Amino acid sequence: MRVVLAEDLFLLRDGLVRMLEAYDFEIAAAVETGPELTRALAELQPDVAVVDVRLPPSQTDEGLQCALAARRERPGLPVLVLSQHVEQLYARELLADGNGGVGYLLKDRVFEADQFIDAVRRVASGGTAMDPQVIQQLLSRRAADAPLGGLTPREVEVLELMAQGRSNAAIAGQLFVTERAVAKHTSNIFLKLDLPVSDDDNRRVLAVLAYLDRGAN
Repeated sequence: MRVVLAEDLFLLRDGLVRMLEAYDFEIAAAVETGPELTRALAELQPDVAVVDVRLPPSQTDEGLQCALAARRERPGLPVLVLSQHVEQLYARELLADGNGGVGYLLKDRVFEADQFIDAVRRVASGGTAMDPQVIQQLLSRRAADAPLGGLTPREVEVLELMAQGRSNAAIAGQLFVTERAVAKHTSNIFLKLDLPVSDDDNRRVLAVLAYLDRGAN
């Protein structure tokens, strides 16, 4: 699987390259500026891009904007964005086109190799990977605006993991329950929140994220 990596801090970029290669990813390019990222995405056509939100020369959200522009040129290009802090606007921009193949993680998460690599693989396969802190903020703001449809505490747990992009199998493993139990909780969640039911994991995740984001506006 070919990766374009964009990170302006040399030590972190070098560490990410080594980690990805250790898990059998091929580094197509490792760049440090927005213009270099734009060229690499256009010319190398990677399977996934791992991008720092803030890149030179502007040091604002140039990495994110370059990635979004590349997705407009190549719809569905998988992009995992890394950020120093939780910024819901960044997550909202990533999710705006309603397609999968996107992820948003805090940089601290890259030091947890299993979680980081799982997120890269999930995004590369067209799924969604959202940082738990982003989801917790969305849940808190949504609950402050309106009750979460009378969800039980367990259903809220399932909702949170679903919004992170977890499959039923992954949720079952984390909560130590059966997949059948998770499927039942999921059905109840969608019924209570009046969301469109889908057997497709990614469409389901995007529906949940869209619901939570409405409460954060």
